[in-house]
Amino acid sequence: MIEQRSDDGTSSLPNGTVDAVVIGGGAAGLNGALMLVRSRRSVVVIDSGTPRNAPAEGVHGLLGLDGVPPADLLRRGREEVRGYGGRVVTGEVISAERAEPAADGDSRFVVTLADGGLVTARRVLVATGLRDVLPDVPGLAQHWGRSLVHCPYCHGWEVRDEPIGVLAVSPASVHHALLFRQLTDDLVYFAQHTALDDDTRARFVARGIHVVDIPVAAVETDENGIAGVRLNDGQLVPRRVLAVATTMLARTDGLDGLGLPMEDLPGGMGRRFVAGMAGVTDVPGVWVAGNASDPTAQVGASAAAGALAGAHLNADLVTADTNAALGAG
Repeated sequence: MIEQRSDDGTSSLPNGTVDAVVIGGGAAGLNGALMLVRSRRSVVVIDSGTPRNAPAEGVHGLLGLDGVPPADLLRRGREEVRGYGGRVVTGEVISAERAEPAADGDSRFVVTLADGGLVTARRVLVATGLRDVLPDVPGLAQHWGRSLVHCPYCHGWEVRDEPIGVLAVSPASVHHALLFRQLTDDLVYFAQHTALDDDTRARFVARGIHVVDIPVAAVETDENGIAGVRLNDGQLVPRRVLAVATTMLARTDGLDGLGLPMEDLPGGMGRRFVAGMAGVTDVPGVWVAGNASDPTAQVGASAAAGALAGAHLNADLVTADTNAALGAG
């Protein structure tokens, strides 16, 4: 059957109950959906259209697709899911909650979109990703995803040999600095209000990392991007790239009704959904995959987590289908 789509290419919502609704159309959500549709499951992916890596020029460290623009990767993923009969709907989830079970006792969930659309599904895969919260430094945020980076594996090669500055936000920034030192000989560590012990300072000296203890006032910009870091005493430290460990917060909008457990990450790094092997959660019928539960996962790891969650979700549906057939017999 040919699927109906709107003028912007988005799929239409189905009538009736589908096997799975995937909330989030990034790498984890789309790969989870791909596993399900290839198992002949009816699937709807709800995609808000706001991927975390949208500002980046390319996805890196992804075997066979290194450097692919994020938008191209997602476009290809959506087409692959649709090619097997899955639906990808652009929309914002405003509520997701458990509904009355089916007559055979199987789970039911209802997901409501901002435009009033509804999806009823037997299972849910949450793959909403996360949002990065940057330090409140004037002039910083506008460079996000270009000359302001966070992951040495995602962006490190592209900024190699540049004058790099690491803005400290927590004790974890020490390790962050050592990782970026692998990529440049010109590294400045802006300690801000974090304390460095003598051992750490000695390690930085040994690796040629210069420490600035004066607090940062602002980030200065020129026609090429970041020009330097202005300190509280008025001094300008020239830099072309800044690295910062963001606070990573799982996207939870509209998901309170599912009652998913959450936990804080160590060192004030953020907050995530709690999930076990293959993304299983304490809420029967609900799985979580990707950055929503593993904030440090790159695109490849998120996609793999989505695939694993999709396979386990399908296995759970197979058990439910078998139980229902046995009961009907």
